[in-house]
Amino acid sequence: MKLGFDVPEYKKVRVIIDTDAACEADDPFAIVQGLLSPKLIVRGIVAEHFNVPGSVDRSYDEIETILEAMDMKVPAFRGQKGPLSEDAELSEGSKFIIDEALRDDDKPLLVLCQGAITNVAMAIKSAPKITDRMTVVWIGTHGEAPHKAPFREFNAGNDIPAANYVLQSGVDLWLVPSTVYTTITIGIAEIQRRIKPCGRIGEHLFRNLIDYNNSEGAGWTQGESWSLGDSPAIAVAMNPGCGHFHTAKAPFVADDTSSEVKDDNPDIRIYTDVDSRYILEDLIAKLEIFSGR
Repeated sequence: MKLGFDVPEYKKVRVIIDTDAACEADDPFAIVQGLLSPKLIVRGIVAEHFNVPGSVDRSYDEIETILEAMDMKVPAFRGQKGPLSEDAELSEGSKFIIDEALRDDDKPLLVLCQGAITNVAMAIKSAPKITDRMTVVWIGTHGEAPHKAPFREFNAGNDIPAANYVLQSGVDLWLVPSTVYTTITIGIAEIQRRIKPCGRIGEHLFRNLIDYNNSEGAGWTQGESWSLGDSPAIAVAMNPGCGHFHTAKAPFVADDTSSEVKDDNPDIRIYTDVDSRYILEDLIAKLEIFSGR
């Protein structure tokens, strides 16, 4: 079943989803929501590493699994193999970001980053002129400085040099920090009741989450709930006003992922909250319609 509405062409935006899709269980939910949102023209999905050998390939495989379960064809690319380094070669994913940013198109481009920000950093480092041709939405950091790290922030922590490179680059950056992305909470029972029945992709989202929740790597979770922390990247691309934000200096990410003041950093947009009801209900409604429930 298809949605019974469309979005006027002049309101649509191009997006690239940059995702460490196989890291844990929230990225796939965000990818699905992006693919089902008519305002978003998904030009491609770029696999991001999560600072483990072979992780970019694992992320790429998960992207392909999602696309197969949804019977969709969207270009997918492997990003950088690991954190930013001087001798790293430009990956196909980072090159795709450059090419899409430089492409002649009237529709604005948003790069939606749901993990380490290595691919964007490498793209900007290789082609600095793209900073004026895209908006980067990033799920990462502990937000506006000063802010001591209550825990090691995963996305920034997986490539701190890349994080600071992008934060200092001058690119139009919308930051969704830990104080915001951790609030998108849903019970696993609700996922079983409302998402699992939504066809092959619903089954995959549920089983993938259950498998991770029962794994040794999920010691940080609460047991029977989940934070779909990557979904705000999709939501603010659909509706930038689905939360409150203000303009402030980009933080400098310290070694422990605390946000420190750096007076010469550029101004960026920092979200202070997002509407979790809107985000979760939009995802579930689109999945139900997509699966014909």
